[in-house]
Amino acid sequence: MERESGVFDQSEFNVRCEWGRAGLREVASRAQVVVIVDVLTFTTAVDVATARGAAVFPFPWMRPAAAYYAASIGAVPAARRGQGYSLSPPSLREIPAGCKLVLPSPNGAALAFGIEHDKVLAGCLRNASAVAAEAANLGKTIAVIPAGEIWGNEGGLRPSFED
Repeated sequence: MERESGVFDQSEFNVRCEWGRAGLREVASRAQVVVIVDVLTFTTAVDVATARGAAVFPFPWMRPAAAYYAASIGAVPAARRGQGYSLSPPSLREIPAGCKLVLPSPNGAALAFGIEHDKVLAGCLRNASAVAAEAANLGKTIAVIPAGEIWGNEGGLRPSFED
């Protein structure tokens, strides 16, 4: 059944999927667990960093504001690629346990930062099985939100095959 918003009603399903910010608004509030997927950087970087014992704080893609946010919570702001800990998963291979990292991105981090939900998981190819198992343990209704990619100044969404 199609809703007036143009998004299909998925209430009869335990696992629901919608893309980007609009999808997050539509299905997250009616799910017990939310899984954000932004495979090619954000959620994979989260998996690498947290596996090493770091804490990741998502933030929308605004470099000066991200640095201020990091300072306000006693965290390290992510650097540009090649200049320290960054959105690049390989840069996080040696991040120390206990490090607090503010990790901005225009897609996955922006979704994770803006969500008001108590059960949010970061899914990627590296942790797909573990996230699926944990989501099933945390609730019966699961919203999977592939981030996609925001395009241009208009804010249009490009669904991403990898997500």
